[in-house]
Amino acid sequence: MKPTLKKLQDQVMVITGASSGIGLVTARLAAKEGTRLVLAARTEDALRRLTDEINQAGGQAIYVVADVSQQDDVRHISQAAIERFGGFDTWVNDAGVSIYGKVEETPVEDMRKLFDTNVWGLVYGSLEAAKHLRMRGGAIVNIGSILSETTAIHQTIYSASKHAVKGFTDGLRMELELEEAPIHVSLVKPAAIDTPYTVNAKNYMDHELQHAPPAYAPDLVAETILHCAETGQREVTVGGGGKMINAMNHYAPGLTDLFMEKVFSKQTKSDRPAGPRSNNGLDHGNARLKERGNYPGHTRETSVYTSATTHPLVTAAVIAGAGVGLAAWLGRSNSGKASTPKASKESITSTNGNSDAANISQPKVGISTSTAS
Repeated sequence: MKPTLKKLQDQVMVITGASSGIGLVTARLAAKEGTRLVLAARTEDALRRLTDEINQAGGQAIYVVADVSQQDDVRHISQAAIERFGGFDTWVNDAGVSIYGKVEETPVEDMRKLFDTNVWGLVYGSLEAAKHLRMRGGAIVNIGSILSETTAIHQTIYSASKHAVKGFTDGLRMELELEEAPIHVSLVKPAAIDTPYTVNAKNYMDHELQHAPPAYAPDLVAETILHCAETGQREVTVGGGGKMINAMNHYAPGLTDLFMEKVFSKQTKSDRPAGPRSNNGLDHGNARLKERGNYPGHTRETSVYTSATTHPLVTAAVIAGAGVGLAAWLGRSNSGKASTPKASKESITSTNGNSDAANISQPKVGISTSTAS
């Protein structure tokens, strides 16, 4: 049986892709929980400012300038964590890049470069983490996507990389479980998230791209990552809209194809012309430290589906409590009706007007929550 994971305030956490979007929000939230942090990204200026921000607020963080597509860089991240904190408890593989464009118009060199980061970078990080965590136990949290199960038109290469992430993560988990290694492996699959994802993508289209609705706040993904770091939950989809798309693709793949072709492709097309292609996150990092992107619509700050997935016992208790309350209300209503006196032609029976429903005691609902490990 796998060991119980440490509370966040007792953990050392490695986060790749820590200077932007989901990784940045995760770093800030984890720091507020008291987690000691090892932050990795390609741009030193951004990392230095983020590390200073956390340390000046009373946290503990170091940074490592690293390109996760280079295995030696990933080894340096692990070494820095061991030298500074004596090791780490959770490794979050968040670093990722994206490409927009038709497959036949996307250079193969760019396809390889994307896979080097999104797939091989995650593989290098997972292997480094597994080697270390075999001795002390802990968690590996890999960031996939709802596109680990569905393919988005004009995001084919990115979708393919996220399919690979899911396949690798599932296989690694099974092998570690077979060996009874003390390591939890989680896959977090965000839906459309309002981060600089669309801005940083290398764009081969003739217009700027935007997320198709609904788009969710990156905080929801960060909270899910931290939840997995404490519980080891196997897999979580962030955003009910994404779960619906994947369900549709599972049960009606032809209909999903048609939706992507006729609806999704229009929803992701903005009315702005494409900017300079050189401004992209595939070829180089950036120092902006931005959590959010330029999504023009309403960003959903909550997800009932994700909350229910990450806290199933609380959700079940609330539903059960609501059911008990409804049953009690119906019982009072029916009892009141049953106590209404009936008159007959032979006689009239008097009543004091009291209803048996007044004597029905409300059941106490105890909500007991526990964390699966």
